Amino acid sequence: MSYPDLSLRHEPVSDLFRWPKTAAEWEPYRLSREQLSFFEEYGYLANVRMFDDRQMEVLREELMQIMDPSHPGHHLYYEFASNESTDPETVIFHALGAWRITAGYHDILWNPAFVMAASQLFGDAAVRFWHDQLFCKPPRNGGVVAWHQDYSYWTRTGPIQHLTCWIGLDDSDTTNGCLHYIPGSHRWGLLRKPVLAGQMDGLKEFLSDEQRAAFHPVPVIMKAGEAVFHHPLMVHGSYENRSDRPRRGVVINVFKDGTCSNTDEVLLHGVPPIPAGSPMQGRFFPVLYDPAAAS
Repeated sequence: MSYPDLSLRHEPVSDLFRWPKTAAEWEPYRLSREQLSFFEEYGYLANVRMFDDRQMEVLREELMQIMDPSHPGHHLYYEFASNESTDPETVIFHALGAWRITAGYHDILWNPAFVMAASQLFGDAAVRFWHDQLFCKPPRNGGVVAWHQDYSYWTRTGPIQHLTCWIGLDDSDTTNGCLHYIPGSHRWGLLRKPVLAGQMDGLKEFLSDEQRAAFHPVPVIMKAGEAVFHHPLMVHGSYENRSDRPRRGVVINVFKDGTCSNTDEVLLHGVPPIPAGSPMQGRFFPVLYDPAAAS
């Protein structure tokens, strides 16, 4: 029996999140003017609540299932690495495509708290899905995610109008490898890309003297179920997990509707190519929220 591919479904398939039906029901999910201003100035916005306790329980249980390479839906991943770290002494679990496999990871794309915030950070534009990621650092030997800009790995799409949302499935702090940002670095332009799970400071060799002088990391400490949004050119990374606690996170990457392919090559493993210059759309890149349609 074939395993169902949830990329065929462009609406929630479970009751994990309730989709608002009126403008008044959308209102609690809106970011404040102060939050939007903070994002514009610094390039990121942290501690936005995404999941409640029930949702967290479902997603943690599903994660345990789909981290197993023998899971019957494993073939639906775009990428899967039980350990992507270049250091044999540390571990980084990294996978793309969970939205195709379980109801919970599919439906987080249609979480009202996520789509409303993303639309606002895009200037009240329609939000189109790019891809998801899972990043998991086990206790005591979790590896680094090197300093990088997300868009340096995404130049196969353009223009630069993307957004990343990292959501913690555990409390994250400096002891278990929380995210760190370089505030204001989203104005540095596009830098060369390092190996994502390689040397933590590999990016620094590509920086100017002025950028090195401004390189002051800020840790983002969050409770499980909280999210941080960041600009596609934001320099960020995370250090090792040497604690006795896991640090697991799910990432949702999106772009404004109207973003196009920059290549005739395959964009994601197993996904048919979209010709260069053509809009990113179709089965694998659905619109998640359009404020014009929701009003």
